[in-house]
Amino acid sequence: MYKKKFEIRWSDIDANRHLANTAYINFMSHTRMGFLMENGFGQKEMAQHNLGPVVFYEHVYYFKEVFAGEPVTVTLKLSGLSEDGMYFEFVHDFYDHKGRNFASCEMMGGWIDLKERKLTGLPKELFDKLNNLDHTEDFKVLTKEDTRRFGKAPKDIDPAKLKA
Repeated sequence: MYKKKFEIRWSDIDANRHLANTAYINFMSHTRMGFLMENGFGQKEMAQHNLGPVVFYEHVYYFKEVFAGEPVTVTLKLSGLSEDGMYFEFVHDFYDHKGRNFASCEMMGGWIDLKERKLTGLPKELFDKLNNLDHTEDFKVLTKEDTRRFGKAPKDIDPAKLKA
């Protein structure tokens, strides 16, 4: 399991004096990027393949408040990967200094070709490195249908309704 430890900074606290939801997102992003950069997905390698990661959604589940004063650890596991590596799903768990799980997040994303601006699969060497991340017990092979399992789709609005 990949993990990173964080100190809660003053700027990570919200008006209720507990860890702000934006801090959770930042800690998860930092953890993911740490794993990726340590495993061949650095800026140089990504530029060579014209690749960039995109987030489809992050569903955060908050179990218990956490406050400044003690470090927190964020873990990363792979819960899904499509056969071509185009789609991936991660699970992040948050633990306090006593090992208590105070939050969890399911995150789904994909890889975009930065020239074509379209989703694309991973080259085999990058696929293998990503697939080497510890898997969750319920790991599954993802399909395009998995990216739409919540039934959300864009709904445009008449621009006139946006005027003040």
